[in-house]
Amino acid sequence: MSPLAYVERAAAAEPAGLLVLHHGRGTSEQDLLPLAELLDPAQRLHVAAPRAPLAPAGAPGYHWYLVPRVGYPDPDTFAAAFQALAGFHDELWQRTGIDPQQTILGGFSMGAVMSYALGLAAARPAPAGILAFSGFLPTVASWQPAPAARTATSVFIAHGTRDPVIEVAFARAAAWRLRGEGLQVEYRESDVGHEIDPTQLPHALAWVDATLAGKAPASA
Repeated sequence: MSPLAYVERAAAAEPAGLLVLHHGRGTSEQDLLPLAELLDPAQRLHVAAPRAPLAPAGAPGYHWYLVPRVGYPDPDTFAAAFQALAGFHDELWQRTGIDPQQTILGGFSMGAVMSYALGLAAARPAPAGILAFSGFLPTVASWQPAPAARTATSVFIAHGTRDPVIEVAFARAAAWRLRGEGLQVEYRESDVGHEIDPTQLPHALAWVDATLAGKAPASA
């Protein structure tokens, strides 16, 4: 598979960390880049946003994997995306000199799923944080999370209670499981559908700052 296309936004000065944003289904690497200005208005972070590798015929935009059933990604396309994204993260850490412990992996919908996948896999470096908007912990035979080895990784989960695409039960289950494994989880719901609720962004911004300072709180 070819290297993933991507866009970047440099920090205003020496970067205090790295924010990698993974877009949702049917969009592109450009989709979440404006989110960086809301999560890092002072431009303290280096931001990178890769493009998903799949462009299915008859479907708009780019996809990380095929979806036979919500919560259960297609194993082959998921594994291919995982490997491509792992290579992208490794190259990014090497090129920028910013290590995983100063990195937040974030995303929306499919992008949140990939953030969980890369951030929780035993074979991958542990990031400082995982930022999951409207996603789920994937169930795939070839992938098993290792949250017990990630107790230094903080997690921010935001989900809409009226989400018709990925039910809020997925987010609740993720928060329950990760807390049970000892991770610090800030969990927030709001009365919206399958979208990033702007009212949650100030909380996410505070979480990003606290996480990279090593002080991320847990919240109900």
